[in-house]
Amino acid sequence: MSVSIGSSKRDHRTQLEILGETYIVERKGTDGDIKKAIALVEELDGNIDAFGMGGIDVYLNAGKNRYQIKDAMPIKAAAQKTPMVDGSGLKISLEKQVAHYINDNIESLKNKKAFILPAIDRYAMAEGFEEVGCELTLGDLMVVLGIGLPLKSLRGLDRLAKVVAPIACRLPFEMLYPTGKEQNKDTTKAGKFDKFFEENDIIAGDFHYIKQYMPQIMDNKIIVTNTVTKEDIEWLRDSGVRLLVTSTPDLEGRSFGTNVIEALLVAFIGKPVDDISSQDYLDALEKIDFKPRVEYLQDNIFKAVINK
Repeated sequence: MSVSIGSSKRDHRTQLEILGETYIVERKGTDGDIKKAIALVEELDGNIDAFGMGGIDVYLNAGKNRYQIKDAMPIKAAAQKTPMVDGSGLKISLEKQVAHYINDNIESLKNKKAFILPAIDRYAMAEGFEEVGCELTLGDLMVVLGIGLPLKSLRGLDRLAKVVAPIACRLPFEMLYPTGKEQNKDTTKAGKFDKFFEENDIIAGDFHYIKQYMPQIMDNKIIVTNTVTKEDIEWLRDSGVRLLVTSTPDLEGRSFGTNVIEALLVAFIGKPVDDISSQDYLDALEKIDFKPRVEYLQDNIFKAVINK
């Protein structure tokens, strides 16, 4: 069960058969209400196998440094019996592999330009794009401070994070990230940073930030993200996006957030969360054959490719 402070309009429930066992995977949003999220966790604690914490992370990771988000701690503390994860385990492991998956199975990414929005929340994903030879543009100053100054390296992000992250993580979370009804709004900030979308071949990162800032015309672009609904995909198609890749698979029309898939893997692996390594997650994903979702959006006939 993912308990999210995001919009309840994005809720989804599905049932999966994995190696002979039935898993029920569900996401419930509380429309930005942290107290409601805490109450829901307390109600379900001990009665389910694993929680995902959605719409907010416990930590932001930048390089070797980790920064604790204050507003997430009461939600995490409410889970006394059932393990709770926020997706960071998969962001470190799975998301780093996405660029390599695209490069090895779909098309070469060498010398392509990738705009990460923001990289501090998708640090491992940014590392992956750097490893396959992409030129990075990091939009962290844009989404955090509204300043149209790009960062061009992860080293620069590390230096910025040491100054900004300790302060930002203590602010009310809604000041940093769209929650609740804010996730349902049409693009409210499109036009502000259009040139960075236009100059880059790949737009990657958190979908809610991408949706807020993305210009109307995105012909021939590649979007790499997760947590997309059927409506989101149609919106991307109408914008001219050529290719959508999500780090998590398609589960009945919905690509869940990393927190949901990490909670599913915690239940599947059956070990205490603190004993699960990044390699354990990757091994489990391979065992249950979970691969990135790949959607070619501009074909005459809708085509979904799960396995290349």
